[in-house]
Amino acid sequence: MFRPAPIILSTLVLSLAAPAVADVRVADAGGFKIGGSIVIAASPARVWTALVHPDDWWSRSHRWFAGSRLTLDATPGGCWCEVAQDGGGARHLSVAMVQPERRLVLHGALGPLNTLGVSGALDIVLTPTETGTSLEWTYSVGGFAEGGLQAWAAPVDAVLSAQIQALGIRAEAP
Repeated sequence: MFRPAPIILSTLVLSLAAPAVADVRVADAGGFKIGGSIVIAASPARVWTALVHPDDWWSRSHRWFAGSRLTLDATPGGCWCEVAQDGGGARHLSVAMVQPERRLVLHGALGPLNTLGVSGALDIVLTPTETGTSLEWTYSVGGFAEGGLQAWAAPVDAVLSAQIQALGIRAEAP
């Protein structure tokens, strides 16, 4: 029987240093919705360029395979995939909608959620501001997981918050 407690605990410990940029909006047995926003001191074009190159900012500790590469084909039906050195790999998300430099909608179950009977929609919206770009995101997950999905909301929120923070840092880098 799969038990999320060890994964949840390790995720919480790893995410303690990450600034909170998101929150759990709804969580119950059937699913959850998390989301947040961050202002990035970079243009929407620069944030978009970073966003579509997840290998440059997504944590190596939150991948299935050591030494893997993350790729994103930012076209409808495209894959956010992880390619392992031995030829293995994983489809993490699929592109549902793309509006370059404005919006990216991805469908799929991230991380250990992909071993459960769930699906999710990750919606990322970029808006120009006076100081750069506002990035707003939501991740809605629903389906079946033994014991319910409410226990997954906070750890997934912590991991995604840390990844979004890393994206911002990457986009702001010279």
